[in-house]
Amino acid sequence: MNKLELISALKNEASISKTDAAKVVEIFFDNMADALAKGERVEIRGLCSFYVKEYKSYTGRNPKTGEKVQIRPKQLPFFKAGKELKERVDL
Repeated sequence: MNKLELISALKNEASISKTDAAKVVEIFFDNMADALAKGERVEIRGLCSFYVKEYKSYTGRNPKTGEKVQIRPKQLPFFKAGKELKERVDL
């Protein structure tokens, strides 16, 4: 399912216009992204949670040349499936 399909499903389920459904989806995703950018955790009970994981700097290796490269510290978003979602997917 992609964003357009989600908007269409919301439009049909809630009996609202496509414009309103698109606005709701945009607000939802924008607020999730803003919270993650602030380092906050986003939890949707029964479905999933998103959080930011921090990585320290380390020495890596260029696979082409074998040269050592210093990798800078970084933060990446992570997804963790909730118990109900795991049970629903694992039929």
